[in-house]
Amino acid sequence: MKRGLWLLACALLAAALVPLLLGGSGLWERLRTFPPGLLLAMLGMILVGWNLNALRLRLLLVGRPMGQGRALGVVMATEFAICATPAGAGGPLTLMALLMRHGLRPAQGTAIFTVEQLGDLLVFACALLGIFCYALFNALSSRLGWMLGASLLLLISGLTLAFLLAWNHRRLLRICGHLLARLGVPWRRRVHWGRKVLGFRNALQDSLRLPRRVLLGVFVLTALHWLLRYSVLYLTLQGLGSTLPWAWTVLVQVLALGAGQLSLLPGGAGSAELASVALLAPLVGKSSAAAAIIIWRGVTYYFYLIAGAPLFLHLAGRPLLRRLVRFRQS
Repeated sequence: MKRGLWLLACALLAAALVPLLLGGSGLWERLRTFPPGLLLAMLGMILVGWNLNALRLRLLLVGRPMGQGRALGVVMATEFAICATPAGAGGPLTLMALLMRHGLRPAQGTAIFTVEQLGDLLVFACALLGIFCYALFNALSSRLGWMLGASLLLLISGLTLAFLLAWNHRRLLRICGHLLARLGVPWRRRVHWGRKVLGFRNALQDSLRLPRRVLLGVFVLTALHWLLRYSVLYLTLQGLGSTLPWAWTVLVQVLALGAGQLSLLPGGAGSAELASVALLAPLVGKSSAAAAIIIWRGVTYYFYLIAGAPLFLHLAGRPLLRRLVRFRQS
């Protein structure tokens, strides 16, 4: 466990060194002159976003009321696990474990996490569509235009694929059963896995059958959360004296965080910084880009780790932390 934590610390240090090495001589001057009041305001925006996600969780917990403080702790602990594990794989495990202590079955916790992720994808698709419409009337470099089109296509394809899998889940289960039988998986194990998948299917259907006003509230809260979080980079550039349209800052964050997820590193450490430097430097200069990335990642990534770690240890405990560290090393 200690070895895994040391490796994580080294990865975070390496990620922090990327903008430091690329920022040049003007980096420290830009960081020194950044308004501290604006930094506190952005940290406050993150806290508001966490509370919005906590309220979203409470809406999805129909019949099992949870206080706002408890829900906030669950959200922050889950965000910590997402930031500390490859591709955020520890997030659903943490949420499932914490919701089990609230009386929910594992399938119900996984279904709630899936509904939240579907809401995130829907918000991203709407945001990219809006940026695409904005780009039609504004100058956009061919590289950013290609990346925008590819991201929008991938996101819409992912949502379409999820819909098709849900629509044809029975046929998919039969095909998977035949494949497992050919691979020699015992009958009892196939039945056990099948029951777990069907339990998740039923829990997901229950979540999606909530009243429309509840689902609409979940979508609105999701949109407000991402509106706050994706405004951090725009405000950071404003505080550094650089002007860049809000839509472009959102596009940079979507592409950089997408690259971080594809790298399978915890929180995209290193890869997200490199991608954001490559996208921002031609627009605002190397020193401004490096300073903006240090502040942006400090608010939207390192702050998540610092604030979420105590709550994770308090709510989930060391046993789950050991499981996540072993999973990260595997």
